[in-house]
Amino acid sequence: MNLPIFAQMASAYRLALSRCLALGQYRGHDGPMLNILSGFIGLVTLILMIPAVIPLLGALNWILVPLALFGALVGMISSKNGGRNFCLIVAGFGALRLFLGGGIF
Repeated sequence: MNLPIFAQMASAYRLALSRCLALGQYRGHDGPMLNILSGFIGLVTLILMIPAVIPLLGALNWILVPLALFGALVGMISSKNGGRNFCLIVAGFGALRLFLGGGIF
């Protein structure tokens, strides 16, 4: 059975894609976009941490540190490291603020 050229190309592409997925080597176009999303999550978290520096508002960091860690998780899926590293720094800053305030202040 002779397939048209486009069907043959599609079949070859599906075969190559399935091999890459099986070996864990496929990096689609989502890599840079996830890095931007991770950086955006880190930036929003950092902006929300500004009021948490005020005494008696430090408990807000109990919400913001996991948000920054979620951004780091999104950054780990990305093909780049910038967003992940930024989120880890923001999470570290929030954890330090929680440590210095005793977890409440």
